[in-house]
Amino acid sequence: MNATEPGKKTILIVDDSPLIVERLIDMLEDLDNLAWIKNAGNYADAVIAISENNPDIFLLDINLPDKSGIEILPIIKENNPSAKVIMITNQGNEYYQKLCMKLGADYFIDKSKEFDQIAAIIAAMP
Repeated sequence: MNATEPGKKTILIVDDSPLIVERLIDMLEDLDNLAWIKNAGNYADAVIAISENNPDIFLLDINLPDKSGIEILPIIKENNPSAKVIMITNQGNEYYQKLCMKLGADYFIDKSKEFDQIAAIIAAMP
């Protein structure tokens, strides 16, 4: 269990782009219901962060330097079935969207078109 205040959300960003991570943190850090934000830049670090932190919400990129973010989805859902997963990608095609949703993603965001919606999506989560 997360050792955080009741009602406070914990977020893990899994993306290898420091610029994207910085933009996400800037966008999310002022949310009222947020306990902490951590990030991992690759598959290996993400797997460790999942087991050590068990976050409530994941912002997960598909293209990572060592493996696909899609391969992390089953690990997330196995460790915490109630976790919310927001796929964030430049691979915004229907094939990836259907695959990610089938594997348990809750949202699929195209970085080039829908990036600014992420904070509102997280703010609306119960």
